[in-house]
Amino acid sequence: MKDDCLFCRIIAGDIPSSKVYEDEHVYAFRDINPQAPVHILVVPKQHVSCADEITGENSICVAHCFEAIAKIAGAEGLKSGYRVVNNCGSDGGQTVMHLHFHILGGMKFSDKMI
Repeated sequence: MKDDCLFCRIIAGDIPSSKVYEDEHVYAFRDINPQAPVHILVVPKQHVSCADEITGENSICVAHCFEAIAKIAGAEGLKSGYRVVNNCGSDGGQTVMHLHFHILGGMKFSDKMI
């Protein structure tokens, strides 16, 4: 855990969140500024700053995130589909430097990304 990381503090319970899922490796909560009817952040409990820092030693945390994403999407009733987004670095739109994945669903998305 990094003391200055917002998501590490949320995982630790120091900052409140609307938790939707938690297991040994992953914490997931509702985004406070949702961009879709369902907007959930899926965060590995292990601190990895961004996708650029994924290695053979820590890549298992990504696998755990995607296992959780499938469970969460099912629990949220996203049977017709959903989008999973990861932003990497400030130019990529990452505002919290802790690897995380956005589950966006509950609406039909365009086939265009932007």
